[in-house]
Amino acid sequence: MDSEQQRYKELGDFLKNRRAKILPAQVGLSSGQRRRTPGLRREEVAQMAGISLTWYTWLEQGRPIHVSTPVVESLSRVLQLDREECHHLYRLANQPLPADIPVSRETVSPALQHVLDNLTYCPSLITDQRWNVIAWNKASCAIFGDFDAMSDRDRNIVWAMFTDGKYKELFVDWDRHAKGMVGRFRSTSGKNIDDFWFVQFIDELKTRSPEFDLWWSLHEIQNNGELYKQLNHPQVGQLDFEISNFDVSDHSNLKMVVHVPMPGTDTAEKMKLLISTAC
Repeated sequence: MDSEQQRYKELGDFLKNRRAKILPAQVGLSSGQRRRTPGLRREEVAQMAGISLTWYTWLEQGRPIHVSTPVVESLSRVLQLDREECHHLYRLANQPLPADIPVSRETVSPALQHVLDNLTYCPSLITDQRWNVIAWNKASCAIFGDFDAMSDRDRNIVWAMFTDGKYKELFVDWDRHAKGMVGRFRSTSGKNIDDFWFVQFIDELKTRSPEFDLWWSLHEIQNNGELYKQLNHPQVGQLDFEISNFDVSDHSNLKMVVHVPMPGTDTAEKMKLLISTAC
């Protein structure tokens, strides 16, 4: 077996191995009663990755077929690969590594999660360069929803802002916040111009949200984050926060966003009430 044949075989074996490790519930599928496959079925991976079942089957069989960068990206997402696994898949597919591969939640260190958890009354999140929420604390769930129960797409801040009706009720002056978010997200996408994910994401969101479609067409750019945020929580009413953004050490594309109850308001007391009732 020559080196190219070995590479194709390794690619097929790697895909089969990772497919077997993903439980249906992890991607929002029912486990069912008649599953003979320990993880996902081939047809499920193919459908979620947007490729044909026949073509994906050939991949797992190690046939000598070309695998494009968008396909590698889709398979990495569906199979929930971490950074090192993504790098490995790109190499097996003989594709150049992207400038940066998004960090999965599993790569957030226990120490970093401990920092979030100890910001007890400050809703706090960590996002990657695509604005996906990859780590959070209990306080953030009390405000923005149960991230554990959300799909990967719904955990994207931009996607949630424009497709989740609850956010329009939650944000006081939603139009201003949402339009500002579009400007900041455009700045981010410009820094990742070679990342095909942004093209697909933006096109899909434009079809889902008329507001996003309109504001995206304005080509407005914002680099500065929000300093203050006022929310209207369905249980406790008005909440006022100061917003602080921090780069995460050793991960230049990760951001920690901390919502601190604003002094002189009753937000801190309301957060204590929300956390106590959630326990």
